[in-house]
Amino acid sequence: MKERNEGRMKTVLLIDDDSRNIFALKAVLKSRNIRCVTSTNAAEGIDLLKSDTTILAVLMDMTMPEMDGYEAISTIRRSERNTIPIVAVTAQAMVGDRDKCLAAGADAYLAKPIDVDRLMELMNRLLM
Repeated sequence: MKERNEGRMKTVLLIDDDSRNIFALKAVLKSRNIRCVTSTNAAEGIDLLKSDTTILAVLMDMTMPEMDGYEAISTIRRSERNTIPIVAVTAQAMVGDRDKCLAAGADAYLAKPIDVDRLMELMNRLLM
């Protein structure tokens, strides 16, 4: 079986309204040879996902203005890209927050601040 995007850099969509998070995560992913497309709001991110078929996974901030991550995940799960892996990335790290993200349709959950080793473990698994 051929690997997706074989011979090309893998692409991840990062949706986060905080430019500091985008800067940090984009740098980490780039250093690991992962291309990162970014959006500062969920609606724009969903449009990017529809138009860029090279995107293989989504890193989704859960607390954003206008459309939060929960609504964005629900929208993606009803779209043509409904099987794309989505990682909920959030500062919400209280008991039950992980389960809430997974119940909303996320495939995995990462609490902020991001553990880079855990992020890369997920990326390696999701981008195979």
